Amino acid sequence: MRRMSDRRVSTRIQREVTRLILDRRLRAGAPLPTETELMESLGVSRNSVREALKALQALDIVEIRHGYGTYVGQASLTPFVDGLTFRALARQGDGANGTGGTGALAEMLQVREVLEEGLMRRVAGALSDGDLARLEDVVDRMEEAGLAGRPFPELDRRFHELLYAPLGNALVPQLLGAFWTVFRRVSGVRGWTDDPAPEVTVRRHRDIVVALRAHDAEGARKAMADHFRGIEARAAQESRGVG
Repeated sequence: MRRMSDRRVSTRIQREVTRLILDRRLRAGAPLPTETELMESLGVSRNSVREALKALQALDIVEIRHGYGTYVGQASLTPFVDGLTFRALARQGDGANGTGGTGALAEMLQVREVLEEGLMRRVAGALSDGDLARLEDVVDRMEEAGLAGRPFPELDRRFHELLYAPLGNALVPQLLGAFWTVFRRVSGVRGWTDDPAPEVTVRRHRDIVVALRAHDAEGARKAMADHFRGIEARAAQESRGVG
C-alpha cells in the first residue's frame, strides 16, 4: 500500500512539473524550480521530488544537471527509440512462420512504409530542381560506395532525410530517424551483415528519383513500396541466417 501511495505522489509531482512547463511556456534548457522549492510548493518529501524528476528525465521532459539544477529537457524521441529497440530485441522468436523474431521489426517497417508512401504525393509537388539534384547526388555517392565495396547506411539515411525536408514538417525526419536508429541497433545486436545487394538498393533509390523528376507521384510511391519490399525481405533473410 505504501508503494502504491508513493507512486501516486510521484505521478502527481510529474503532472505538476509538466503543467508548470506548459503553463509558463518554457523552452528546452530553461531552469526549473529547485528541489526545495518543489517540496515546499507541493508539500512533498525530497525523495518524492527526486523520484518524480528522474521519471521525467527518462522521458527527456527534464534534464538533471548534477550540481547545477534541473532544466527543461529536449522532449526528444530518445525514450521512444529505446522502447522500440527493447521491444524488437525482447520479442526474439515471435516472428511469424519461424522467422526468428522479426515480428516486432516487421511491424515497425510496416509503419514506416505507410508513412513514407503516404507522403509521396506531397513530396512530388514540393521538390525543387535543387532538391532533386541533391537526391541524385546522394544516389551517385551510394553507387560509388557500393562499387568500392563500402557500406553506405548513412547515405541511405541521408537520402530519406533530404526526400522529406521540403515538406517543412519537423516531426517527419524525427520519426524516420527513430525508426532508422532502431533498425540499425537491432541489426548490430543480431550481427546482421551489410547490404548483401548494394546495386539493387542503389537502383531502387534511383527509381524513386527518376519518378519524382518525371512528376510521377504514383510511380514514386510504387518505387518506394518496392524499396520496402527489399528491406523487409532482407530482414527476414537475416533472421534466418541467410545473408
